[in-house]
Amino acid sequence: METFESLVRAEFTPEHTYLNTASNALLPARTVAALAEAARMRAGGRSLTSLYEDVEASRSAYAVLAGVPVERVATGSTAALYTALVAASLPPGADVLTVEDDFASVVNAFHVRGDLKVRAVPLERLADSVRPDTALVAVSAVQSADGRIADLPALREAARTHGARTYVDFSQGAGWLDMDAGAYDYSVSITYKWLLGPHGAAFLVVPEDFGDLRPVQTSWVGAEVPWESCYGPVTEPARSARRFDASPALFTFAGLRPSLELLAALDVDTVRAHDLVLAERFRAGLAEAGHTPVPAPGSPIVSVPGLGHRQAELAKSGIQVSDRAGHLRASFHLYNTAADVDRLLDALTG
Repeated sequence: METFESLVRAEFTPEHTYLNTASNALLPARTVAALAEAARMRAGGRSLTSLYEDVEASRSAYAVLAGVPVERVATGSTAALYTALVAASLPPGADVLTVEDDFASVVNAFHVRGDLKVRAVPLERLADSVRPDTALVAVSAVQSADGRIADLPALREAARTHGARTYVDFSQGAGWLDMDAGAYDYSVSITYKWLLGPHGAAFLVVPEDFGDLRPVQTSWVGAEVPWESCYGPVTEPARSARRFDASPALFTFAGLRPSLELLAALDVDTVRAHDLVLAERFRAGLAEAGHTPVPAPGSPIVSVPGLGHRQAELAKSGIQVSDRAGHLRASFHLYNTAADVDRLLDALTG
């Protein structure tokens, strides 16, 4: 019988101490094999029909993770493009509430519109800053820079009270966090971090009635019958969230499908528990050494002020972390072990 440990060790063979999932995840062996096979299919001139099946299987797997019906999930390539779709739905002058220093892909599209009232507040004040005239609140569920987790239940209640829509980016949470994506109007996630997938895929969750979104970017794949809609305007958009699909990067979804299947086999709750044990071990070691990380309880991302300059030195010693605005950012995922944590602590305090 396969266990968490045996599954993980069979899939991952890092060449050094990798603690940077918040930037990019390691790829499972099954994903690498699927990517190679997809390339061979194209090189050999074989039919690519099965790769379109991988898109639909990935959509279904993500729907399970997100806790929503598959009909509410659209597939695309980047979070930023889906943010642009949400931004395009807003009327001129709409009040958009965001978080200070949130990731650019979550906020930039609202600023470049030029005719929206975009406000940014500290993360801890987000729910309290929703007003009766607020049209939309956009926020990352987990902050990329330091791992702080948004109080999404409080935001949901405030938005409901004032009639505002919500747009949540789960890119730093999907794969370890309980998403409950159906509780928000719109949500998005890319796939190359905690979901263990290749670059080039993203998922958008929309309401059953699509909210205020219009499929302004619809191509033939967003039609109800795609292969009969290749030429001329799309006269019948898909009756599901697929109307917001972008033409898929087929190789990416060929690799993403086995990545999501692995996560399903491991169980997200088990992954979360594993990740948080390691993060807490690191926080405890930092405290013993006199360092105070940014408070981010319940997060596998740990950000340490003042130590970002150590990133290059650590990389040379075979330890991969990030430097974010002068903070050292370490992030722990299923392929990491207590030995990885201790090696980083030894390097920082030795």
